Amino acid sequence: MTSTAVRGQLATLFALAAITACGGTHRAAAQSAASPSPAPTQAGLAAPRAASSTSRPADSARTVNAADVHFMSGMIGHHAQALVMAGWAPSHGASPAVRVLCERIINEQTDEIATMQQWLRDRGQPVPEAKPGPMKMMMGGMEHEMLMPGMLTDAQMKQLDEARGTEFDRLFLTFMIQHHNGAVSMVKDLFNSYGAAQEQSVFKLASDVQVDQSTEIARMQRMLAALPATRSQ
Repeated sequence: MTSTAVRGQLATLFALAAITACGGTHRAAAQSAASPSPAPTQAGLAAPRAASSTSRPADSARTVNAADVHFMSGMIGHHAQALVMAGWAPSHGASPAVRVLCERIINEQTDEIATMQQWLRDRGQPVPEAKPGPMKMMMGGMEHEMLMPGMLTDAQMKQLDEARGTEFDRLFLTFMIQHHNGAVSMVKDLFNSYGAAQEQSVFKLASDVQVDQSTEIARMQRMLAALPATRSQ
């Protein structure tokens, strides 16, 4: 074979090799374009979620509504007084119907107190103890005590504590209607406050208080009307 022929065959082989290599490159590029990018790994997603979850409590604490805090704080002491009043039923000769009502009030309002205290605690707010009494507030740079609407005075509590039997029933129903009306007015004040009760938890609790205590007011009014008339002195 002549050198010219050899050179011709070598040139042909080099051309074929170049074509094959070029084709492989195009196929690889096509496969790469057709294949979807791999999904982000779980580890890659964890960082943004962690950052988001850690920022929420701080945002909630910064934007907590003052009317919401006032309502939750004040209602704790308000409920606490109702628990004291209802707790006297067994020892003060209350009728079976009044005792059942008192048990209902104790069950409902004990749970609501725990919910309100946890709500305040979660938002870094002062958490009042479940004790009846005036609420302390800062006004004009000075601390003032304010009795929540409908709460009994010390004189009224003393009068109720001294009553027994039917007289206890009468005073209890009369005073608890007053007490419940005060709670309902607190809910109305909350709903009328700008930006208040926007959190679902606040709206639900306040709505439950309004519905439950309005229903109980109507029941207590019927019970009070059914009591025997007091004897004239």
